[in-house]
Amino acid sequence: MAPRTLVIGGTGPTGLPIVRGLVERGHTVTILHRGLHEHDATPATVEHLHADPYDVASLSDALDGRTFDVTLAMYGRLRRIAELLAGRTGQFVSVGGVPAYRGWMNPWLFDPPGLPVPTPEDAPLVAEPGEDAKGFRIVRTETTVFAHQPDATHFRYPYVYGPYQLVPREWSVVRRVLDGRNRIVVADDGLTLHHHGYTENLAHAVLLAVEHPEAAAGKIFNAGDDEVLSVRQVIEIVATALDHDLEIVSMPHELALPARPMLAQPLPTHRVLDLTRVRQDLGYRDAVPAREALARTARWLAEHRPEPGGMEETVLTDPFDYPAEDRLIDAWSAARESVSPEAWFETQPGYGLAYSGPDGRLRSSAEFAE
Repeated sequence: MAPRTLVIGGTGPTGLPIVRGLVERGHTVTILHRGLHEHDATPATVEHLHADPYDVASLSDALDGRTFDVTLAMYGRLRRIAELLAGRTGQFVSVGGVPAYRGWMNPWLFDPPGLPVPTPEDAPLVAEPGEDAKGFRIVRTETTVFAHQPDATHFRYPYVYGPYQLVPREWSVVRRVLDGRNRIVVADDGLTLHHHGYTENLAHAVLLAVEHPEAAAGKIFNAGDDEVLSVRQVIEIVATALDHDLEIVSMPHELALPARPMLAQPLPTHRVLDLTRVRQDLGYRDAVPAREALARTARWLAEHRPEPGGMEETVLTDPFDYPAEDRLIDAWSAARESVSPEAWFETQPGYGLAYSGPDGRLRSSAEFAE
């Protein structure tokens, strides 16, 4: 008999591929959502319940008398959903976020500042509202979920990218390409590592939990792409996917104001998740390699352009102020040209004798000895 599966949400960036994946696996799927974002990509066999997942009364009325073999709670008031479905579902899978980790949103909680890399599931969590109010609420929600659903599986999502994402970091690059810009500012050479998850990859992780309920029961999993790309790599991959030459202008973080929307934090420190648990317990590997996922996302955004000044750009907080960027870049270029650091050193600093790459230690012999 086909599993009866409820997806609360199911129309967002990861919800769509999850619903398709459940149908492909033979589940009888019901999605509960407000009905504001219907998609042609949703399989026709899926039942729709229209209710407000943030309103307990609306949710309770919609689910009155119904039970499910599997429930995936991806949207709404997660604490109340877990409570309402206690004893009414077999497997319970929920989705939250990485701000639960102490330091994810407030890197100054560590000395020196910066989240420890990589961050495993048992890393310290936000302990009080003063550390980070949002993170504290997320931690409280996780605790409540497991109080009502002891065998639940909970995923901590990083930033999501791909089709239908409402905060598309790649748009900071794609719009500049479409606008014909040939320069973009990054902080500290764009070397910051910031873990993201492609929609299809995050959906794949959640579906693995549904496929392996015993291995997933009672556990919290980090989710994200296998490969963590630097900000610079993201820009280069997006520009290449759109067949555009884009000069990356590096300047110190303190000066690189246009780089803020892609950094998505006030410091250029790294935010990288440890994915060991989801790999070992559920057998996770990327469904789509991160580099290809980025290229797909860039092309999708170019074909589905957010409205200038619309919601996506408002949330992204990128003003796309090209005259200001040009003035900043020109001033920084002039300052660099006025400095000749090599002239100050009689003996040039090196990279260390252990370094043997380009411009490194010379070979001791012109020929390889067999």
